[in-house]
Amino acid sequence: MKTIEDLGDLRGKRVLVRSDFNVPLDGTTITDDGRIRAALPTLTRLLDAGARVVVTAHLGRPKGAPDPKYSLAPVAARLGELLGQPVALAADFVGPSARQVVGALGDGQVALLENVRFDARETSKDDAERGALADELAALADAFVSDGFGVVHRKQASVYDVAQRLPHAAGLLVLGEVAALRRATEDPARPYVVVLGGAKVSDKLGVISNLLGKADRLIVGGGMAYTFAVAQGHSVGTSLLEADQVDTVKGYLEQAKAKGVEIVLPVDGVVAPKFAADAPATVVPVDAIPDDQMGLDIGPRSCELFAAKIADAKTVVWNGPAGVFEFEQFSAGTRAVAQALVDAGANGAFTIVGGGDSAAAVRRLGFDEARFGHISTGGGASLELLEGKQLPGIAVLES
Repeated sequence: MKTIEDLGDLRGKRVLVRSDFNVPLDGTTITDDGRIRAALPTLTRLLDAGARVVVTAHLGRPKGAPDPKYSLAPVAARLGELLGQPVALAADFVGPSARQVVGALGDGQVALLENVRFDARETSKDDAERGALADELAALADAFVSDGFGVVHRKQASVYDVAQRLPHAAGLLVLGEVAALRRATEDPARPYVVVLGGAKVSDKLGVISNLLGKADRLIVGGGMAYTFAVAQGHSVGTSLLEADQVDTVKGYLEQAKAKGVEIVLPVDGVVAPKFAADAPATVVPVDAIPDDQMGLDIGPRSCELFAAKIADAKTVVWNGPAGVFEFEQFSAGTRAVAQALVDAGANGAFTIVGGGDSAAAVRRLGFDEARFGHISTGGGASLELLEGKQLPGIAVLES
């Protein structure tokens, strides 16, 4: 992939940057600015080079039309604080306001276009529709830098199509993400351990299938572990269960055994009668979950087991929390996994936190991000790289 340096002298040039500013909000308050901070190295590099930086991004899932609750105004304010300079926010993304704001930029200044997903063409399956929006975006700039790793697995106008219309390069974030994930998947130092959590097995079917031929050890926690428990013949009460995936999981267990891949599952869990922060919690063996209880975290013996199975790893990839970490009394499992990665890293392992909820958990639980080898900004994109898929937003940069 071409780098920013390959674009030549950028002083006075308008550079369109696709960032990923899909941050969590509580009303208009950003609760985790990790993705904004991750964009700073690329933006600073461009601003220091004298470029006139035009950032395009999305927030949430508006239905192809303007929606005030998905405005990027809070992002513009926070980005300005982090950069130490004002960030003008255009009231639209390719309309009169965008043209006016971009036209007023001086060298080393930055503007943010309003949520690009306010236009249904951004996510259209029709090449011509996406192309029309990409034409309008491209008209605002002289070059394009792709730096929103969280969206490179999407064939969208501001990610894929605009790169075909302008001199393009990968930003520092995208370069770092791809290098880290390829290091972990193409020729990993062994033992290679993958920790998967989160709610659904179905979200990670492709990953599990691919990893059964690559990983030495697969550790499964979170809600998806209960489907594995049922596949082993256990009852899981009212825990999250994908009954239609039980046979698939049985097949995975058989494949793992045949290939010599160790699958590590919880041996106990923290259960409660309802999904609530203040629900009364009880620790039970995984094969003794009461019919009226749901599993919301792995138990203390599982925490010890998971940590022991991570301890000797030389490469660890973690994607998905071990429990409902947002609730304090159900956060111990996720905390234990994060600490195990920190400890493995201290012993020389290359550790990756695979974006999404895992990255949010690391920050929420107070871990020093510098203690991990790499924290991804893109949960879905990192999963698809782990699956071995070709990502449209990366492929177009390599063309």
